[in-house]
Amino acid sequence: MTDLYGLIGRKLSHSHSKQFFTTFFEENKIKASYKLFELTTIHELPALLQNNPNLKGLNVTIPYKQEVLPFLDEIDFDAKMIGAVNAIAVVQKKEKTILKGFNTDAFGFEKSLKSVIQFPNSKKALILGTGGAARAVRYLLRKNGIVFKSVGRKGLKSDELTYNVITPKLIEEFEIIINTTPLGMFPLVEDAPKIPYHPIGKDHILMDLIYNPADTIFLKEGKQRGALTMNGQEMFIQQASKSWEIWQKHSF
Repeated sequence: MTDLYGLIGRKLSHSHSKQFFTTFFEENKIKASYKLFELTTIHELPALLQNNPNLKGLNVTIPYKQEVLPFLDEIDFDAKMIGAVNAIAVVQKKEKTILKGFNTDAFGFEKSLKSVIQFPNSKKALILGTGGAARAVRYLLRKNGIVFKSVGRKGLKSDELTYNVITPKLIEEFEIIINTTPLGMFPLVEDAPKIPYHPIGKDHILMDLIYNPADTIFLKEGKQRGALTMNGQEMFIQQASKSWEIWQKHSF
């Protein structure tokens, strides 16, 4: 039976994961396939595993990076610290299925971040969003000594702000702005985080974890004001490659 890998999430029309891995398997002559599994609830995961005994690994996307945690048998240290999982190794031991959780978002984001800024760095970061991807970003900024604030809509913690308090002065102060939300992602490409864009200038760096489309409204707003911009394509490639490395190491 051919080895199977896949992505679980709620809406997956934006994802390039299947295309990436299918090409990767073909180029490297690997007998495996990759599928997109849309789940209306994370509670459908056990049935998915039962119906696909050849499943060796899963990627996890919105909104299940945190919801999947109770279903895992083991969680990697970094993923545990982040509190979110986006890669799962599926291990068959005798007649039991063992699920091991990892976070490759952190790895991918760190690679992307270090391609646009040098460390140590005194720039301060504003993280738009408080979900699973945002947790990985916070973990990496903290690890690299970058001061940051998170922006969310509800359930605020001490290091979080709400969108209605983001002033032009705050945008001037926080020169790295990272969009971890799905705002602007295909097919809703006209959406964008509601922040003041006019104070953004050439000293700013705008990073969007979205890669479809390549230029979101968020990035276009920064680009036309002279900011350095980067979409999520490089992060996607890095985290996908890391997922494959993890699956090969842990799934057999």
